[in-house]
Amino acid sequence: MIKSMTGYAAAEVTVEDITVAVDIRAYNSRHLDIVLRLPSSYLALEDKMKGVITRQIVRGRLEVKVQVKDTSEGNVAFEIDWSRAEAMHGALAQLNEKLDLKHDVSIDHLLSVGGMIKPAERVDNSDGIWLAAEECLSLALNDLEAMRSKEGEFIADDLSDRLDFIATCLVKIKSDSSNLIVQYTEKLKERIAALTQETVELDPGRLAQEAAYLADRSDISEEVVRAESHVQQFRHIMDSEEPGGRKLNFLMQELLREFNTIGSKIGHADTAHRVVDVKAELEKIREQIQNVE
Repeated sequence: MIKSMTGYAAAEVTVEDITVAVDIRAYNSRHLDIVLRLPSSYLALEDKMKGVITRQIVRGRLEVKVQVKDTSEGNVAFEIDWSRAEAMHGALAQLNEKLDLKHDVSIDHLLSVGGMIKPAERVDNSDGIWLAAEECLSLALNDLEAMRSKEGEFIADDLSDRLDFIATCLVKIKSDSSNLIVQYTEKLKERIAALTQETVELDPGRLAQEAAYLADRSDISEEVVRAESHVQQFRHIMDSEEPGGRKLNFLMQELLREFNTIGSKIGHADTAHRVVDVKAELEKIREQIQNVE
């Protein structure tokens, strides 16, 4: 069962007064590339979360956004930047004294500067927080995998139809090439007759020898056998539970190589047309498997 590399999923889990939300966007990539965005207070969870992802996802670019919120009431904390406050108080006192302003430095003066007091970020790396984050991430990943698998089914159906077409073309190409000696014998007779205006008596033995030589040079039996094997392997990988995007890409290139060779060896018009058709299908297959994990 092949999977697409693109998809989207989101999940949210609440444990006591902490809510964890995970948003995942997946894109095509040659390798596994994880971009994880966490609140600064929870950066310690990054390695653990990447470990969960790599156990489930093999290939693709994942942009994962994690939000952690404190949903309790009356539990808002603030922190004071004492260094900034003391430095500003000293500076204002010096101005007051230097300019003989005769005004005491008040709290209003300090607060008007800004940056003295700010909400404190809740730092909690307890097992409870990790369990919530892990559960939320797992839920999102499961939804993402379901979406990628569903899209993979559509890709597999399309690839299967194209493989059927290629297999049919291979059968016809084998049929076209099965009587090459007869075809080349007739062509040689026609060419010699045209050149000599039928004034030369042909040697049947020599004619058969030359036709056999040409047929041997045009023999595509090995290429056909390899191409049939590649098609079978392609189907096997598509049915496998293991990610096979890279293997499918390799087999697609090998199939293209075999059909290029077949096209260069056989001058038969029908075979040439079939090779062109197959190469067009292989290009469509190449585009599809760029999105296969």
